[in-house]
Amino acid sequence: MTVSKSAKAPSRAAKPAADKTTLHPRNRHTGRYDFPALIAASPELADFVVINPYGKQSIDFANPDAVRVFNRALLKQFYGIAYWDIPPGYLCPPIPGRADYVHGLADLLADENAGEIPRGASIHALDIGTGANCIYPLIGLREYGWRFTGSDIDATALASARTIVAANKLGKSIALRQQTDPRHVFEKLLQPEDRFDITLCNPPFHASQAEASSGSQRKWRNLGKLDPKRKLPALNFGGQAAELWCEGGEAAFIARLADESHSVAQQVCWFSTLVSKAGNVQPLQARLKKLGARLVRVSDMSQGQKRSRFVAWSFLTEHQQSEWRATRWKRQPG
Repeated sequence: MTVSKSAKAPSRAAKPAADKTTLHPRNRHTGRYDFPALIAASPELADFVVINPYGKQSIDFANPDAVRVFNRALLKQFYGIAYWDIPPGYLCPPIPGRADYVHGLADLLADENAGEIPRGASIHALDIGTGANCIYPLIGLREYGWRFTGSDIDATALASARTIVAANKLGKSIALRQQTDPRHVFEKLLQPEDRFDITLCNPPFHASQAEASSGSQRKWRNLGKLDPKRKLPALNFGGQAAELWCEGGEAAFIARLADESHSVAQQVCWFSTLVSKAGNVQPLQARLKKLGARLVRVSDMSQGQKRSRFVAWSFLTEHQQSEWRATRWKRQPG
């Protein structure tokens, strides 16, 4: 984890360097999957299991139906989610990587809380662009008991998320809101009384549909799956326009996210966003410094050969953060 500061903060004892070729130590998805156990809990998965070139059970990640059923089985086995589904063509994300982001945010909050992860419903997280899959709220609630508000501009995606929440009786812990103005992130979404301990965001990475499709084709080529006899999905893991691309791509979106975060600086303790492209990190850091962010952190993540990271920042002074923790981060029983 690298840290840049525009205001001096107290030093902390150095932590052992994490092995960035593996998932987070608390991630439930380390090691190989127990397919017999997954199939026992979700029999429909059996129809999609294949034997990979190494002689091990796996699924065909180029098959959207297989990925959807696999995710459903993972959520049921590891997080107790009895019902999960998404409309055709919507983003079906890889769960291990999503879980890593949540665990990384828990570490971030623990760093500011004498090393103890704040748990329970006193922690309120805002998931920007929660999508039809509602993955972050499901994982964050099950792992740490956090309360979530998920936002999206897509009414169909929100309808799907609401169905998931209702079917699993999670309405007391997960609320959903529509951002009615796609030009904005926080404006017209947050109410004056809202307070969030952390925000998270998986921004649209691409600048156009053509760019997103090109990226998927490159991935299939690297995986050796570009068989001319086989029809592959145009987008690996699916995804609608707002989920995958926007004008200016990731760089433009996270710049807008940073700018709008300044306008609600006192309503959020920590803002954060995934940043897929390493070249977008330094410009974001520079922008946040100009905006007056007092603390900016960059945390690297890895899932196999994939490298990613999230950037987190806060505008609160050390005294303001201390008061925030004292009044909001109440210890939960157990």
